[in-house]
Amino acid sequence: MIKTNELRGRFAAKGYSQKEIADMLGISTKTLYLKMKSGIFGSDEIQIMIDKLEIENPMDIFFAHE
Repeated sequence: MIKTNELRGRFAAKGYSQKEIADMLGISTKTLYLKMKSGIFGSDEIQIMIDKLEIENPMDIFFAHE
C-alpha cells in the first residue's frame, strides 16, 4: 500500500503540483488521481518519482504495510 499523504507531501516539499508530476509520468492528472487512490503505479512510474522527488527510502512510501 502506498502512503499517499506522504507522497503528496513530497510533491509539495519539492515544489511540484500534481499536474507537473502527471506530466513527468506521461499521464493525465485524472489518471494520477486514480493511481493515487488505488495505490497502483508501474515500476517505471515509481522510479521516476523516486528520482525526481529524491526519495531516499522508497520502501517506506511505496511498499508500506499499514
